[in-house]
Amino acid sequence: MKTFAKATMELQRKLGRKAVRTDDAACQAASYDSSKLSFLPEAVIFPRREVDIGVVLVIANRQGVPVTVRGRGTTLTGAAAPRRGGWVIDMLGLNKISVDAEAGMAHVQTGAKVADIQRATEVVGWFYPPDPSSREYCTIGGNIACNAGGMHGGKYGVTRDFILALEGFLPTGEFVKWGTPTKKFSSGFNLRDLWIGSEGMLGIVTAATLKLIPTPAARWTLLAAFETEIEAFRAVRALFRARVQPAICEFLDRYSVMCAERATGVTVFAGQAGKPVLLIELAGTASEVREVKKTVLAWAAESALAHRAAKNRAEAEALWAVRRKCSGAMFELGDAKLNEDIVVPMRNYEAFAVFLEKLRKESKLSIPTFGHLGDGNLHVNIMYHKAVPAEVRAAEKAVQKLMQTVVALGGAISGEHGIGLAKSPFLRLQHSPAQVRAMQAVKQALDPKGILNPGKMFEVFEVWKHRRIDVKFPWDHK
Repeated sequence: MKTFAKATMELQRKLGRKAVRTDDAACQAASYDSSKLSFLPEAVIFPRREVDIGVVLVIANRQGVPVTVRGRGTTLTGAAAPRRGGWVIDMLGLNKISVDAEAGMAHVQTGAKVADIQRATEVVGWFYPPDPSSREYCTIGGNIACNAGGMHGGKYGVTRDFILALEGFLPTGEFVKWGTPTKKFSSGFNLRDLWIGSEGMLGIVTAATLKLIPTPAARWTLLAAFETEIEAFRAVRALFRARVQPAICEFLDRYSVMCAERATGVTVFAGQAGKPVLLIELAGTASEVREVKKTVLAWAAESALAHRAAKNRAEAEALWAVRRKCSGAMFELGDAKLNEDIVVPMRNYEAFAVFLEKLRKESKLSIPTFGHLGDGNLHVNIMYHKAVPAEVRAAEKAVQKLMQTVVALGGAISGEHGIGLAKSPFLRLQHSPAQVRAMQAVKQALDPKGILNPGKMFEVFEVWKHRRIDVKFPWDHK
């Protein structure tokens, strides 16, 4: 791999050696993300000011140095792993948060933690809804890069729906602003949305203006069990046909529930162990929640095998325990998992349930599945044992079949994780040659030297042939 010692020394002279580290500890720490794919960079840059990013990119663009941006590396696709080496920019030092309580906006730097943004806005009566499960760790910059969502996506939307403006730098090091801190903007091409979800391949975002909504005055939570996954999916469709739009509509299949029950030693519903469940939460004004609650209770009485409503927030938190425990508990089924986030259209929920059961039988693997049925974004967890070659091969084939089926059902190969390296083999299942060429043309226009996050998305990366490091993250078991 090409080295860039001369460019690195120039950057150290401009930013200082403390800001540009080349020691093994810094480089190793920045070599991987939650995909556990590892590539060693030549230097890790810790900018103290936003303008430092421009300095980095001017030199990188002139010298052809690959540049990868990272927050906390919670991405599961390898999008923050420095595939071509070069430099990694660590954004965690740029983490300021300022809330405009009058306008209902938050001005944030992209190293700010999502949970910190939510807490800062809630203090003054506002709400930032996008809530990935890693929100206590992940940064808003990473959320912008992958257009992250979370449990509230079905009602409120995803990161893109709350971005009013972005600031940052083109690969040339030129400073740009896309949009303004206003609720209306129609002036020129909408390059703001082009950057959102581009995985750091078109520019580097340093700051964003977020749209906020009023904090819901009331919440109400209900847990319902069903005989089968298909019945749970049918019930969700019936709920939406009744024009109920829950703030959260979480699904856990029977395998996810069984893992959570064994981990906690508590059966979700007495006498109904290991049944798939839906976790419904309503949010809004007190009168709105009170009125919709009647519809939901009638729906549960008709559709569910059993149901239980929370009388207060403490009881609601107890109901959420099964959702929070299920992901980490799955490791009893295998010491490795492929957490594949996919999106299925509501009309094909039942067909997807039939496919999953067939995939389990064919692969002979455990495939617990949970996710957000408000927007069809499901997390399919293909469990296997790393030391069993037959299981590794079966998992590889299962992923391929999963992606082919999702596209055939009119869905998406990723809802919030992005493409990165791990999903690059499947990009062309989703997009035609013309669509891929159009995306590549945009990349070429904005980054003609190809320095930003190279080797991702368009190049097919064979994950199974690359060694994965053995490392655990706090958010792995969330």
